[in-house]
Amino acid sequence: MHHFDVETLSAGRWRNGGGTTREITSRPAGADEFGWRASVADISRGGPFSAFEGVDRTLTLLTGDGVRLTCPGVFDRLLVRAGEPFAFSGDLALVAELPGGPCRVLNLMVRRGSWTAWLDRVDGPVVPRPGHSGVLYVLRGRWQTATPGLVLTTGQGVWWDGDDEASVGAIAPLSADAAALWANVTPAT
Repeated sequence: MHHFDVETLSAGRWRNGGGTTREITSRPAGADEFGWRASVADISRGGPFSAFEGVDRTLTLLTGDGVRLTCPGVFDRLLVRAGEPFAFSGDLALVAELPGGPCRVLNLMVRRGSWTAWLDRVDGPVVPRPGHSGVLYVLRGRWQTATPGLVLTTGQGVWWDGDDEASVGAIAPLSADAAALWANVTPAT
């Protein structure tokens, strides 16, 4: 299990200057092309989203007043509730608008045909399945990992590989207001 704090992750600027990305993980490590990737993006202005051919994406608002994603003839979706995942094809040419100003989102991407993923908002214990990869991102409250017993707060989390040797164990809420995002990533069959 690998711990992260979004505020200590390196931020890279987008090519179009519309935001920055902080990579949580990209698997397999060191590969030219990711199989799956999780990151947090700070979107500072509206504009086109980069297309990722052959990739399925899930975007989840973390902070801010929302982001509107549009793809003419396909969808027009306003994300305003923090922690509500929205899945779409990375092949699409999207435009983002920021009706209330800058925002922060969690971005989960998987290579179609090689990996599948689902992302859900949780407020109870999470037990990663053997052979599955994933990410847990704390939205609010306090959470604790079974191994090595880390306490996680807002903006922190853990990620794991399906082939990690040690058992990940349960990740459990420690406070009544606890909420997190849980991404479960598996090889496609």
